[in-house]
Amino acid sequence: MTEFRLLGPVEAWNDEGQLTIEGRKPRALLAALLLERGQVVSAETLIDRVWGDFPPDSARTLVQTYVWALRRVLGDVIETKPAGYRIRVASAATDRDRFAELTARGGAAAADGRYAEAAALFTRGLGLWRGPALGGIGGALGVAAAGLDEERLAVMEQRAQAQLGADTQVDLAELRALVAAHPTRERARTHLMQALYRAGRHAEALEVFAQGRQVLDAELGVEPGPDLQAMHVSILRAGGAPTGHASAPTAARVPDAEGEADGGADGEADGGADGERGDSGPVDVPVPALLPPATADFTARARPLAELVRHLVGAGGDAAPARTALPVCVVSGTGGVGKSALAVEAAHRTAGAYPDGHLYADLSGATAPASPEEVLARFLRALGRPVPDSLQERVDLYRTALAGRRMLLVLDDAGCEAQVRPLLPGTASCAVVVTSRSRLPALTGAHRIELDVLGPAEAVALLARVAGAERVSAEPAAARCIARLCGRLPLALRTAGARLATRRHWTLRTMVERLSDEHRRLDELAVGDIAVRASVALSYDALDERARRAFRLLGALGVPDFAPWLVTALLDTDACAADDTVERLTDAHLLSVASDGHGVGLRYRLHDLHRVYAAERAAAEDTPQLLRDATTRALGSWLWLIRRHAAAAPSGELETCAHYTTARAGAPVAEDAGTWYESEAAALVAAVERAAALDLAVPAREVALALGSSSFGVANRFEEWWRTHDAAIAATRRAGDRSGEAMLLAGLGQLRYSQDRYAEALTYFEQAGALVEKTEDLRSLAVVLAGTGSVHREQGRFAAARAALARAAEGFRVSRDDAGLGYASRLAASVDLEQGRHEQALTTLEEAHGAYRRLGSRRGVALTLRTTGLVHRALGEHFAAERLFEEALGMLRDLGDELMTAYTLQALSKTRIRLGTATLPPLLDALAVCRAHHDTLGEGMVLRTLGEFHLAAGRPGQAAGALLHALRVWEPLGVPLFRARAMRDLAEVREAEGACAEAAALRADALAVFTELEAREQAESLVW
Repeated sequence: MTEFRLLGPVEAWNDEGQLTIEGRKPRALLAALLLERGQVVSAETLIDRVWGDFPPDSARTLVQTYVWALRRVLGDVIETKPAGYRIRVASAATDRDRFAELTARGGAAAADGRYAEAAALFTRGLGLWRGPALGGIGGALGVAAAGLDEERLAVMEQRAQAQLGADTQVDLAELRALVAAHPTRERARTHLMQALYRAGRHAEALEVFAQGRQVLDAELGVEPGPDLQAMHVSILRAGGAPTGHASAPTAARVPDAEGEADGGADGEADGGADGERGDSGPVDVPVPALLPPATADFTARARPLAELVRHLVGAGGDAAPARTALPVCVVSGTGGVGKSALAVEAAHRTAGAYPDGHLYADLSGATAPASPEEVLARFLRALGRPVPDSLQERVDLYRTALAGRRMLLVLDDAGCEAQVRPLLPGTASCAVVVTSRSRLPALTGAHRIELDVLGPAEAVALLARVAGAERVSAEPAAARCIARLCGRLPLALRTAGARLATRRHWTLRTMVERLSDEHRRLDELAVGDIAVRASVALSYDALDERARRAFRLLGALGVPDFAPWLVTALLDTDACAADDTVERLTDAHLLSVASDGHGVGLRYRLHDLHRVYAAERAAAEDTPQLLRDATTRALGSWLWLIRRHAAAAPSGELETCAHYTTARAGAPVAEDAGTWYESEAAALVAAVERAAALDLAVPAREVALALGSSSFGVANRFEEWWRTHDAAIAATRRAGDRSGEAMLLAGLGQLRYSQDRYAEALTYFEQAGALVEKTEDLRSLAVVLAGTGSVHREQGRFAAARAALARAAEGFRVSRDDAGLGYASRLAASVDLEQGRHEQALTTLEEAHGAYRRLGSRRGVALTLRTTGLVHRALGEHFAAERLFEEALGMLRDLGDELMTAYTLQALSKTRIRLGTATLPPLLDALAVCRAHHDTLGEGMVLRTLGEFHLAAGRPGQAAGALLHALRVWEPLGVPLFRARAMRDLAEVREAEGACAEAAALRADALAVFTELEAREQAESLVW
C-alpha cells in the first residue's frame, strides 16, 4: 500500500521506498487532493490551490498533465470524475488521517480520565510530524498548512495537560520552546507554569506569568485570561514548594494549595448566598445524588461525549464562580438515538467536578410532560427544603438553595423551552444538561449537540455489546446487514441485540431475514417494554396535522432524500407552507438535513425506520386515492423540471417520451442540470417505482422515458435507467398501454446500446418495433428505427443500418422532430463515412447540424462537429479536422459532458498523431474517463489510439501491448470493424519487430473483414 505524508514535506512511500514526485506544483496538486480525500475536487479548485490568484492561461491543461504524471508514479489512485478529480486512498494511508485518529482517541481517553493513555496517544500522533505541514509549499495551500500546524500545537498542549493529569514527566524544554515560539498562547503558558510549580520551581512559574502578562498587553492590549490568572492565584496561595499533586489536569485546581482551607479572602468566598456556611462551620446540607445508573453497554459516541464532558468539566472548575452565565448544554436528536444515555454517561464521568450533588428529572416531554411545579417539588425535597405552594415561590427557593453551590442537573426528555426555564439555576457555578427531541431553539445561550445515528463500525460494536461479541464476530456480514436494516439507530440496535441475546438458537442471518421484510420490521424491533414503533409514534403524535400528513406522504413515496419543494407538490400547497412544515419535521428530528444537494439547495432525509413507520401510518390513515393524487403531483412536478432542463440544454439524444401535460412545479430550475440529476437520482427512481406500484402507468412511463433521453441518461446512470424502465413497463403492461410499452422497450434498447450490449439492444428494439407497427405512430416507429440503425452500425451491418436510419430520418422530418432528425442524420453520415461515401456524409451532416441548431442543442452541434471532423480526417484534411475537433471539445467541456469530451480527445489525438504533434496526457485522461463510465467501446478506441501513438514514437513493444488490450476489450462486444482496424495496426507493429509472417497474416485477416463489411479500408492502402 502506498503511504502519503503531509505532516512535513509532501511525500509518497511504498514498500520499496520513497516515490519520486518531481516538481513543487505536482506535489501541491497531490496535497490538495489528499486534503479532500474521497471527495471530488474541481479543476477550478485545484488551479486555485496550486497557483493562487494568478494562474497561467494553460492551467487547466497543466492540471491534466500533473494528474497524468502522478498516475505514472502512484498508479490509478486518482479518478477523473464529471466535476473534477478524486483521490481514492484509505484513511490509514495518510499521516494526516492517522494523526487525526490518534488524537481523537487521545481526546476521548482524556475525557474519560485515562490521562496516561491519552498522553501516549498524543505522543504517537505527534511522532508522525517531520516538519511544517505540507513542507512549506505555500501559495493557496498555505492556509491549509497553517490549519494543520495549528492542530499540531493544540495537540502538544493537550499532551502536556494529559501528562500533568497523569502525574508523569512533562518535557519542560518542549513547553518552553512552545511558549517562546507562540508567546500569546495562554493554554501552553498555563501548562508551563503548572509543570514548573510541580518541579519545585515556584519563582520561575511566577516569572512565566509575568512575562505572559507583558506580552499580552504589548501585542494584544489585553489582560491574561481567567485560566492563566487562576493558575497564578493558585500558585501564590500555595506559597512554597508544592506538597501534593492535582487529581485532574484542570488548570485552576492543580497546585493542591494548602492555603485554600485557610481563612481570609478564600474563607469569605466559601459562605454561600443562602447562609449555609459561615464562621461557625459547615451546616449539614444534603448532597443529592439523583442520577440514574449509566448504561452498562454504552458504546462509541467518543466525539459528542468528549465535547459534552469538556463543557461540563470547564463549567465545574474553580474558575466557574467567575462566570456570569449558566452553562447549559442541549443534546437533541430523534427518538432512540441515545440522547439520555449520552447525558447520563457524561454526568457520571464528570461527577467529581460537582461535589455539591447531582439532580436528575425525566420530564417526559414526548408523552405526558411533567409540570415545572412537580419537578421543582422533587428537587426541593432532595435539597432538604420545604415545598411552597406557588410556582414562583418554588423557583425562588430552588435558586436560592443552589446559589454558590457546584451542582449538575440533567433534565431528560424536555418537551419545550417553557418546561425547562423554571428549572434552570440562577448561578453560573452549576451546569445543566437538557435532552430533547426538539432543538429547543428558544433556549438562548445554550451549547447544542445534535446526535445522529451511529457510524457503521460503531453500530456493529453496539450490537456486539448487546448480542455478544462472539456471535457478531462469527457472522460479520450479517452483523453489518442488521446494523443497516436498523438504520444504525441505537434503540433499534439494542432491541435487535436483546432479541438475539434471548434467542441463542437464532443466527444473525435469521435476524437479517426477519428484518428484511419492511412490513414486519417494526414488529421485529420490539422486546419487553422497548419498541422502536412506540418511540417514533411519540414524535409523530406531537406534530400538527399538516406535518403528520407530510410525514406520511413522504414515507409512502419512499424517497431516500428530497428537496423541500417536493412537500409543496405532495401537500398541494405553497412553498412557504411547505418550508414551514419541513422545518417542523426537522425540529422534531423526524427529518435530518442530508446535504446541500451538490450545490443545488438543501436536501432532507427520513431515517429508514421513520420511513417505514410513516408508510404504515399512510396505509392506515390515508385513502388510496389521496396517495395516488399526491404521487401524481410529485411525478408531474419532476417531469416539469426535467422538461425545463431539456429545453434549456437539449441533449441531442432520441426523445422517447410523449407530450404528457403537467403543471408547473413549485421548485426552481437549477442552473446546472448535471448536478441536479445527481441530487435527484435516487428520489426519482424511488418515486417512479412507487408510482408504478400504484398503477400510475402514465406518469411513471413519462418520467422514466424523459430520464432516458435527458442528461441523466447521457451520464450513463445505467442502474437507475434500468430500474425506472423496468418498473414503468410493468405498469404499462397492466394498463394495456401498447404504445407506452413500445417506447419503454425502445428505452431499454437504448440502455443496452449505451452499455455496448448490442445483441440485447437489438432484441428490445425488435420487440418495440413489433408493437409500434400496429399503432401506426410514425414518430414512435422512427424512434425504434433510429435505435435499430445505431445497433446495426456498431455491428458492421452497414446496409441494414443505412436503410433503418434513412426511414427514421424521414419519419422525424414528417413529425417535425429535430432531436430525432439530428440523431438519425448524424448516425447515417457516420455509416456513409465507414463505407467511404465522404461527400454524401458531409451533406447528411449539414442536415444534422441544421436540425440541432433549430433545436438549440449545443451538445448535438458539438457531436456533429466531431463526426464532421472524422470525415475530414478520412479525406486527409488533418488541419481542418483538428479545428473541428477543438471546437467540439470546447463546447463539450463547457457542457460538462465528460464521456463525449473523452471521445473527442481521442479523435483529436489521433489527428495529431498524423500531424506529429500528439502528446500522451490527453489520451490517458480519456482512457480514465471511459473506464470510469464503464464504456467498453470507448476504452478500446482509446487503447487503439495509444497503440498508434506508441508506434509513431518508435515504441513497438508498448504499441503492441495497447493494441492487444484493445482487441481483448472488444472481443465480447461483436464489433468486427473496430477489431479489424486494431489488427491492421498490430500488423504494422509486428512488421517493425521483424515478424513479417505474422504481420502478413494479420493484414489478410483484417482485409477479409473490410471486404465483407464493404468498409472504406478495402479500397485504401492498409498502411496510413
